[in-house]
Amino acid sequence: MTHHSDTPPRQHTGFSALLLMDRALARLEKWLIVLFLSLMLLFTFVQVLLRGLYTHAHIQWANDWMAHIGWSEPFVRLLVLWLAFLGASLLTGDGKHIKIDPFTPVMPKKWSLARDLVLSVACLGVCAVMFKVCLDYIALERAYGGAMFLQVPNWVGQLILPVGFGAMFFRFLLKTVGSAFELTRTSAP
Repeated sequence: MTHHSDTPPRQHTGFSALLLMDRALARLEKWLIVLFLSLMLLFTFVQVLLRGLYTHAHIQWANDWMAHIGWSEPFVRLLVLWLAFLGASLLTGDGKHIKIDPFTPVMPKKWSLARDLVLSVACLGVCAVMFKVCLDYIALERAYGGAMFLQVPNWVGQLILPVGFGAMFFRFLLKTVGSAFELTRTSAP
């Protein structure tokens, strides 16, 4: 079951609002993934084409153009980082994130809701700590860091770190609240 289609009990309209925010975030992440992947393909294709024209056909203007778009290689590497975090957040929202859970095969089925709640709280904690660490890192980069390419400060490209962990925190918060609702609903008399 995915969070993007979960429907909480009707009396919890606050949770419904969070689910609407989750769906909007998922749409934004999907569009950004498409945009960033398209840019990666475009810039990589142009680099390969220009390099081939210069190396094999000895066309000088291709080398001149490569010099003008020298920033595109680090830009593509940065987009890989952004894609990884956007994809991780999107997969977390769908419940398809990496899971290391050796207890599920040996745990009684009736404990699965409690296990989901405990694991969600643990993941919330990890994401909260990583969010804070990334904010501190961005602050250091702002104070002492240099520029990536085109004089863009390093910290601007690295904003995906706290943004990604913040989005995953939000997804795990939804999972935690949903698991708690489900656990209280099924254990109620």
